[in-house]
Amino acid sequence: MENGAARTAPAVIVAIDGPSGTGKSSTSKAVAAQLGLSYLDTGAQYRAITWWMVSNGIDVTDPTAIAAVADKAEIVSGTDPANPTISVDGVDVAGPIRTQEVTSKVSAVSAVPEVRAKITELQRSLAAGAERGIVVEGRDIGTTVLPDADLKIFLTASPEARAARRSGELKGADVRATREALLKRDAADSSRKTSPLAKADDAVEVDTSDLTLQQVIECVVTLVGEKRAAK
Repeated sequence: MENGAARTAPAVIVAIDGPSGTGKSSTSKAVAAQLGLSYLDTGAQYRAITWWMVSNGIDVTDPTAIAAVADKAEIVSGTDPANPTISVDGVDVAGPIRTQEVTSKVSAVSAVPEVRAKITELQRSLAAGAERGIVVEGRDIGTTVLPDADLKIFLTASPEARAARRSGELKGADVRATREALLKRDAADSSRKTSPLAKADDAVEVDTSDLTLQQVIECVVTLVGEKRAAK
């Protein structure tokens, strides 16, 4: 019954933005799975192009060098929330893109306008092709990538809550070091000239600091349901 309802419900595009450690990926995946929508982790795409740059010996401190090869990598994202996949030039990179080396370089690569233009185009085409709708998570989805999304959500959390979650994910990493790394990345992402991390004017802000993941998921599912009912 539920699946039938999901099929007949109007297609809905949901943009979920916010910094790292707010529960964005877990929430987005679960909401998409529950509502029968596609799912796209845009951060993984920026990690994928960063991995490609590192693997090909591109100097990621040189924006000109990055811009010159921004079009070279073929990035393919699978949008099934139960099994989101990502490959570069036919190679599965789901594991390699999560290394510390890629994490430390992704802000520099994703700040380059040519990179953002390529990836944004890819994101828009995936959203346009999602028949039943899609949950797209990132940092500039509601502001830049999909400004006409049906629902925009901006997840926030205190730096302490985010660091605790992230260090938990990173298997016992130092919480203080994790917090400093998160704040440094926030500063880089929020201050870049092209498509900075920002909350859209019409986004619903959800502070996840004191909420369980299940509570955040329920909150977003309710918001999506309200939007669908209004369509």
